[in-house]
Amino acid sequence: MSAGPDFRIEGRLFRQGVWPVAGVDEVGRGPLAGPVAAAAVILDPKRLPRGLDDSKALTQKQREDAFERIMAQAVAVSVAFVTPAEIDMMNIRQAALAAMRRAVASLSHAPAFVLVDGSDPPTLACPCRAIVKGDAATLSIAAASIVAKVARDAMMRRLAAEFPHYGFETNVGYAAPRHLDALREHGPTPAHRLSFSPLREAR
Repeated sequence: MSAGPDFRIEGRLFRQGVWPVAGVDEVGRGPLAGPVAAAAVILDPKRLPRGLDDSKALTQKQREDAFERIMAQAVAVSVAFVTPAEIDMMNIRQAALAAMRRAVASLSHAPAFVLVDGSDPPTLACPCRAIVKGDAATLSIAAASIVAKVARDAMMRRLAAEFPHYGFETNVGYAAPRHLDALREHGPTPAHRLSFSPLREAR
């Protein structure tokens, strides 16, 4: 059983004089609505927030509590979004890569090295290492996964207030039954990704 994410990779880079190190993750590739979100986080080796894990392994309350600790203790945090219209223009893979690049570029401290969740890293101005399941293995990526998830969920709650029929506050844009029923009854909104099935077939 995994002991959860740790700071070994970041610590090794720090001891080699490679610093700052940012963790990066993105969320929201699969939904029919809402943006793709990415976060970049530079943790302070002397003030590592407790309770960090892959955001999918945490409850909403645990994520939100961890988010507050990250925001209070990290050296730098940034979040970037790619809109549904941009996703339709560039495709979901390119949108996810763009969100990650934007998040890194928005950090208040330029990273010397970036650790990215997955196997498909963006092209960046600094060295970058992709780590499969990095959000469950590396604290900086786990922190980024939490920040990205909490930020995107908050965005979907705001969209739910604007478009109340679709259940965005609970399904966060995924193809849940209520969402699909509302699409059939009311059609898509500006928050929807028109290039995604079933929206593409309905046009």
